[in-house]
Amino acid sequence: MEAKYNGDSSWLLSFPASVSKSRGSVPGNFFQVSATGMAWGDLRFSWPSFSSSRRLSSSSSSSSSCNVAQRRSVPELYEGIAKFYDNSSGVWEDMWGEHMHHGYYDSEGSSSQNDHLLAQIAMIDNSLAFAQVPDSKEERPAHVVDVGCGIGGSARYLARKYEAKVSAITLSPVQAARGNVITASQGLSNLVTLQVANALKQPFEDGTFDLVWSMESGEHMPDKQQFVGELARVAAPGGRIIIVTWCHRNLELGETCLKPKEQELLNKICDAYYLPAWCSPLDYVELLKTLKLEDIKYADWSKNVTPFWPAVVASALSFRGLIKLATSGWTTIRGALAMTLMVQGYQVGLIKFAIITARKPL
Repeated sequence: MEAKYNGDSSWLLSFPASVSKSRGSVPGNFFQVSATGMAWGDLRFSWPSFSSSRRLSSSSSSSSSCNVAQRRSVPELYEGIAKFYDNSSGVWEDMWGEHMHHGYYDSEGSSSQNDHLLAQIAMIDNSLAFAQVPDSKEERPAHVVDVGCGIGGSARYLARKYEAKVSAITLSPVQAARGNVITASQGLSNLVTLQVANALKQPFEDGTFDLVWSMESGEHMPDKQQFVGELARVAAPGGRIIIVTWCHRNLELGETCLKPKEQELLNKICDAYYLPAWCSPLDYVELLKTLKLEDIKYADWSKNVTPFWPAVVASALSFRGLIKLATSGWTTIRGALAMTLMVQGYQVGLIKFAIITARKPL
């Protein structure tokens, strides 16, 4: 697959035969566009600049994001991301199902390489295993919070796995309403509830949850310190905290900032997805240390998500995907185009897919 920018606002898209040689197909019965097993290098593209007046930042204390120019206000970020998901969640669900997150692909080539939906389940299971969440009936979590829940795919999975009560929050009223409908249709309303709430001001009492789950929502948080503080606050003594999120690379010795070209790329992604300033995995580790949490660790799973974004790009550029995008509005279309920027960020080692976990002391 090749996308070329021709110097103005139009795009030239081509789908060479080599795309079809990959090992599997994206879900949804798309026309002859396959992407499973594609390497980042199989996607070639360039990207026009967004308006320079829309640069992103946040109130986050991350020391490595010092090249960010003009800020969006926090209310603008909240409004923008809520509308983005209000408009795009139906498109995603129709093409990819209830799990709105990356898939985890075994580097040794498991069957999930050829099934993106299984890979999304594998992401949940591998995250739980990494955090050493107990699985026995006596020790498994009984109360779970899903912070940034999408339409509740993870929440319902965790409820089934642990027979746990799950409270799930999102900024998107559309996501919350749709998630509750799906939950009812699956007979899980007694276990899972979705509601509209701010992750930085969670409507829960201190020490409520045995498992605090944040799957790809941390990148949306304009204040990372307040974000992890809230995760720790609502965690019960002995409770585990799992953050799976997009990060930028850790800074090298002697660096104080990302390179200007790197920050420019992140700014474009932020424009499309209404993101605040990014931070690194080590920034998260340092923030968790200030809260005196235990068993803090992180891992870079960037290689394990390699097939995912090319597959999403291919699905968006399929006939069915293009029809869906055309009816979903400019915000969703711009987000779809920005997927190639995510691929580029992974290609150059700038974007890292990280898991960070910790445990609240007893």
